[in-house]
Formats: sequence, C-alpha cells, structure tokens
Amino acid sequence: MTTAAMVRNRVAGLSASTELQGTPRIIVDAFGGDHGPGPVVEGCVAAAREGHTVILVGHEDVVRAELSKYPDATSLAIEVIDATEVIGMDDHAAQAVRAKRGASMNVAMRALKDGRGDAVFSAGNSGAVMASALFTLGRLDGVRRPAIAAVVPLLTGRVVIVDAGANADCDADNLIQFAYMGSMYVERMFGVARPRVGLISNGEEPSKGNALVLATHPRLAESSLNFVGNIEGRELAAGHCDVAVCDGFTGNVVLKLAEGVSKLCFDLVRTAIRSRFHYKLAGAVL
Repeated sequence: MTTAAMVRNRVAGLSASTELQGTPRIIVDAFGGDHGPGPVVEGCVAAAREGHTVILVGHEDVVRAELSKYPDATSLAIEVIDATEVIGMDDHAAQAVRAKRGASMNVAMRALKDGRGDAVFSAGNSGAVMASALFTLGRLDGVRRPAIAAVVPLLTGRVVIVDAGANADCDADNLIQFAYMGSMYVERMFGVARPRVGLISNGEEPSKGNALVLATHPRLAESSLNFVGNIEGRELAAGHCDVAVCDGFTGNVVLKLAEGVSKLCFDLVRTAIRSRFHYKLAGAVL
C-alpha cells in the first residue's frame, strides 16, 4: 500500500470513528493573538450565546476579569482552565513550545489530548500552534508532515490552500499527502463530493512549474483524487478548484497577498465613498 493510500484510509477511518455527539466543545487559547484576551473572550461569549460550548485557557484571573464584563457570562457554557505562561508572536516556535510547558497554547493541546474538548482554536503564533499540536498530539500513522489549511472564501464557495505556511521546503510525497488531507477536509467539512484538487503553478500546462511541481503533477494525475491539473494564481479566486496544493512557502505568499489585496480593495472603496459628499454618511458606516 502506498503512503498516500495509508493516509487516505487512516483519515477516513478516523473520520468514521469520531462522529461528534451533540455540540462540540471548543478549547480556546485565550492569550493567542495580537490584541490580548479581550477580543478572544468577547468572541467566545458571542459563540456561547449561540449555544456553543467554550473552554477558555489562560491566566484565570485575567480571563475571569474579562468575562465579568458580560453579565450573562455566568449562565453560558463557558469553562476556564488556568495557564501560567504565554507564547508570544515573536517567540521561536519550537523553542518556546518546549520551554513554556505552562503556556496557554500547550495547556489547551493537553486538554484536547485528555478528552476535555473536541478541537483547539488559537489565533496565536501559527508556527507554535503547529509545534504544540505536533509535540502533544502527534501525527496520524503514515503522515510525514502536518500542514496548515487556509480556507479562503470566494463569491461562490471557497478554496482550501494547503500547505499555507507550515513547511517551506517540501518534496512530491509531501504534496501528495497534502492533497489527500485537503480533499478529505473539504469533503468532510463542506460536504463536497469528490473535491477538485489543483496544483498551484505558473502555468496550466503539465510542462510548467518548478522541479517540485513537475515531480508532483504526474503523480496527482495518476492518483484516485479528482485532480483538475495546474492552477494559476488568478484561477484561485475564480473557483476552479476546491483544494489548491502547494508547498508552505508558496501557500503563505499567496495567502498574504490575498489578504493585502482584500484590504487594498476595501480601502479604495471606502476612500471613494467618503470622497463624495452625498455618500459620506454611508462611508461613515465603513
């Protein structure tokens, strides 16, 4: 059995054996992100009001002080787990994860491993999140490397870019595994039967691409995946595929460029509206 087949079968088996009963319990790193626990707690309170179960992890006194700003918080399904340390955005990912065992991120991962929740959310240092998950939870049998999947919304549907930043240097085996994991993620999370898998390249033709793309293309074409060929950057936003496969360096550049262009477009629209007297009132809303 090939490594890709092992990954496919292992993930499929895991999905079948982990059907959630009732509302999933989401463990949240309260100190992940650039703006402290305030916005995180605010979002968790909003989610709990919608019926979700939330477990906040961080300095307990600080988290409870933030929760006290919301009178109804005591009646919501919110639990707090104390954590004494924080991994910063500028910390070296692997070193910080190993050195700060009491960090909110690490405590959250251990809570997941111990069965106290069903998933972990963190807006913190993405490299540290990956390292913490890898060191604490491990990998599925047969999976060589974990990857970051970025869900990018489109006018119709979405595209999942994988890898979006975890592995700057990859080989063809890595990309094949990313393709299977991404395909199963889209099928499982969004109900898409036979997700279309594209390989990010600088041209549609099979002969285009760097050494990595050229080595990966024929193997994807021979796989059991619904491979639609090479995908150029402009085709990502057009919805030509459901899963866009690439190395983490390329994926992160694509993702950050998309974020920058989105902000630029919003700023241009806002500036244009505010520059017209009749539209200034509408512009104030933006």
